[in-house]
Amino acid sequence: MTRVLVPLAILEGESVSTGLPTLLAPIDVTVLGYHVLPEQTPPDQARLQYEDRATAALDDLVAQFEAAGANADHRLVFTHDREQTIDRVAAETAADAAAITGVTGPVDRLLVSLTGDVAVDRITSFVAELVGDRDIGVTLFLATDDEPGGRESLEAAARTLSERGIDAETELAVDGSPFEVLVDAAADHDAVVVGERAPSLQSFLFGEEPERVAAESVGPVLVVYEDRGDAAEHGDRPSDVT
Repeated sequence: MTRVLVPLAILEGESVSTGLPTLLAPIDVTVLGYHVLPEQTPPDQARLQYEDRATAALDDLVAQFEAAGANADHRLVFTHDREQTIDRVAAETAADAAAITGVTGPVDRLLVSLTGDVAVDRITSFVAELVGDRDIGVTLFLATDDEPGGRESLEAAARTLSERGIDAETELAVDGSPFEVLVDAAADHDAVVVGERAPSLQSFLFGEEPERVAAESVGPVLVVYEDRGDAAEHGDRPSDVT
């Protein structure tokens, strides 16, 4: 079953918009509540102080996803390294994608970026599972200076989705920076799907760019992992507690 990891800074009040649980309803969800600790603070000490409050907040979030129809669970981590924690939990849960929650109501249009060295087959498979038979418009987007090759790639991806019962529009951008044209295209959509290794988005989960895309699209950004098979090798330090 397809699974999405939803990382949230749980003790900072970070939550999900009303549209995200509905968007993720057909798939499995793991809500990762994390709290980044100062270097000198032992995770065990933080757990004793904050676990009950954090767990109550996670239970409420899981209930929101379940009410929308998703199968949901949660993980709670007190850590010194946010990035390693997300990598490790993504590997342990076999997550196919991670979500930057954004702010949105109902998702009626989905922008799917195929720009750069990304796993197109994984992205289209994820989108097919996510959309299913729901009335969500899909736009396949590609920024490239190779116009003939770009059109061919978009048409091939559109055929793949068509075989799954999804009619997708295509949009090709041949001018401008890949990131800027993606931001422009995202403004007309309610949510965005990108591949983990898209150019200019390599650190998509951790830099300023995802927040910019989420702000422009006024919705969540879903980052489809290319391969999480080796992520478990980059787990939390021994002092981190889950």
